[in-house]
Amino acid sequence: MAALELTILMPCLNEAETLRICITKAQSFLARTGIEGEVVVADNGSTDGSQEIAEAAGARVVPIPTRGYGAALAGGIAEARGRFVIMGDADDSYDFANLDAFVEKLRAGNALVMGNRFAGGIAPGAMPWHHRYLGNPVLSFVGRLFFRTRIGDFHCGLRGFDRDAIIALNLRTSGMEFASEMVVKATLEGLSIAEVPTTLSPDGRSRAPHLRSFRDGWRHLRFLLLFSPRWLFLYPGIALLVFGLVTGAVLWPGPLRLSSGIVIDLHTFLVAAMCIIVGVQSISFALIGRRFASRYGFIPRSERFDRVLEALTLERILLGAIVLMVAGLVALFWGFSEWAERGFGPLNAETTLRVMIVAMTALVVGFQLMMSGFLSSMTNIPLGERRVVDRPIPAGPLRRRDDPPAQNPAKSNE
Repeated sequence: MAALELTILMPCLNEAETLRICITKAQSFLARTGIEGEVVVADNGSTDGSQEIAEAAGARVVPIPTRGYGAALAGGIAEARGRFVIMGDADDSYDFANLDAFVEKLRAGNALVMGNRFAGGIAPGAMPWHHRYLGNPVLSFVGRLFFRTRIGDFHCGLRGFDRDAIIALNLRTSGMEFASEMVVKATLEGLSIAEVPTTLSPDGRSRAPHLRSFRDGWRHLRFLLLFSPRWLFLYPGIALLVFGLVTGAVLWPGPLRLSSGIVIDLHTFLVAAMCIIVGVQSISFALIGRRFASRYGFIPRSERFDRVLEALTLERILLGAIVLMVAGLVALFWGFSEWAERGFGPLNAETTLRVMIVAMTALVVGFQLMMSGFLSSMTNIPLGERRVVDRPIPAGPLRRRDDPPAQNPAKSNE
């Protein structure tokens, strides 16, 4: 079969009301431009006759048994025959008759071409106000901040891409966050991404959309956070650690008396110790999460991060943890001796309590580092590509170490 240039892909779940007009518009675009292409409907288990409607309209129907928006798109992309794929919802909110700008950008060498509804225009009633002014702008801003991309509309459902390039990204999500995963991984891999203005019209369905605002919005935000350990763990951890160290250093000599008469003392010193503990743990999570995600293909590898991990060997982490724990034990022993000298009565808040807080902080942080070092090393265990023992194990009952050696039948008959 001759290779096609373009596949127009529509995920479908009970879109009988609007599916035919979407297919007709897509076919009119192919006929007008003379592009060798096809229209594929990735059906996700419709029960309203959408499959028959699609086939009657001339589209190729691909049944996708795994439920979910992302699963339907992933299955459709796998079955697409075109070099390029343009995907869009089958609810008649996007104009499949005018895809010229997408094809032009794809032919120019862009691996991913995103539609931008905010640049192209949103018709009245086409998008709920909380999506238009809150959900989409906030999530798109978070995506730009976390991943340093210029995409203005992270969640536009109309987009085109080079099929092979997107398949190589190994997209994994099966739900609505599939849209975010495509943009994030394409950005992290350094693929060429472009945007074109796209108009959004009110959909032609009489039923409620499949999208659930808060549930799917949270899934998108959760995905963005999980794919950026820096913003989820590292930066908050560094902020807490710096605050704890600075505050602890200021309060170590004694209470801080402000000009307003407020005295900052042991309670704030204790909060600073807590911030140090939580900050160290958060930074550890960032390193472990980044190592795990890059090792198993969720996030592309980073040479700079790999150099940091090479320096942070298990042995060095354990050495630092032991030093902290020994220092904490020494300080703890000193505090206990001070307490014993006072007949196990009230401790001196000016000196002894401060030392005891530092001692417990050093012990906890040292223990955290030790456990984090072992966990990080577990994720770095090589994945074997073959069996350690290549020779097949002979059949027969297993022998114990103290069993007598088996006799050779030939010799036993002599």
